[in-house]
Amino acid sequence: MSGDVDQSHVSAAEAAAHVLAAQERGEASVVVTVVDAPSPEHIGRHLLMGGGSPRGKLGKPVLDERAAELARAALLEARADLHELELEGATWKLYVESQQPVPELLIIGAGHIARPLCRIGALVGFRVTVADDRPEFANREWFPEAERIVLLDYQAPFEKIEIRSDTYVVLVTRGHKYDYDCIHQLLRLDARPAYLGMIGSRRRVRAAFEALLDEGCDPERLAQVHAPIGLDIGAEAPEEIALAIAAEIVAARRGGAGGRLSDEQRVFERVARRREDTSGGAGS
Repeated sequence: MSGDVDQSHVSAAEAAAHVLAAQERGEASVVVTVVDAPSPEHIGRHLLMGGGSPRGKLGKPVLDERAAELARAALLEARADLHELELEGATWKLYVESQQPVPELLIIGAGHIARPLCRIGALVGFRVTVADDRPEFANREWFPEAERIVLLDYQAPFEKIEIRSDTYVVLVTRGHKYDYDCIHQLLRLDARPAYLGMIGSRRRVRAAFEALLDEGCDPERLAQVHAPIGLDIGAEAPEEIALAIAAEIVAARRGGAGGRLSDEQRVFERVARRREDTSGGAGS
C-alpha cells in the first residue's frame, strides 16, 4: 500500500541513534551512506552494521551485499572512507564511517591521586568513572571531568560496575586492604579488563601477590597486573604519580614500549656519525 512505511529505509536520525547506542554498549558501529547513485532516490540511504546483522537497504541486493562487506571490514578500526563501486554498468559511491567505542578509565578510589588522574584521563580521550565509598570525596565537586561517579561498597565493589574488555582499571583506594579486596574480587570475575593496575610499594605488592597466589588466583592473570603501577619518571607529588599512571595506560592502549624516544631513536648519534663519516671522507 502506498501509505505503508518502508521499514527497510533507515533515516539519518536512526543512523545517529545506532552509533550512540553502540557507544553505550561499548561496541563498534558502522554507517554506510549512498552519496552518489544512478538514481536520485537512492542517495542518502543508509546501511548500519554493529551488534548483529546489517540493517537497512541501499537499493539493490548486490549493493547491500557489497556494502555489508565494507562495513564488516570497517568494524575493526575507526576510519572514514569513500568507496566507488561499479555494479551492473552503473557507478555507486558509498561513504563508510566506523566508530570505535570510547574506552573507560575506571578509577577505584577518590583520593588525591584520583583527582589529577581523572582530569588527565578525560583529556586523553577516556570516559572516566570514579568509584569510592565516601560521598564526601566521590562527588561532582571533586571530579567535574568524570562521566560517572559511583558510591560503592568495598565488600562487593563490582556489583554496580560492569567491567568490559575496553575498561582500564586503576586501584588507588585509601588503604592497601581495599586495593587488595578489589583486585582479589576482580581477578575472580570472568571479565578481562584492557588494563589493571594497583598502586603500592614493591614490598606491599609482593605481599599482595603472594597472598593472591595462596588464595588460588590464576598466576597468568596475576602476571598481567601492572603493579607497582605507572612508568618510572621519578614521580613524587600526586599529580606526578597520576601522570606516570596515565602514561602507562596510554602505552598499554596504543602498544607503546614506554621507553624514552631519544634513547630508542638516537637521532643525534646518527647525525654525528654521518657528519663524521662525511668529514673523514673529504679529508682522505
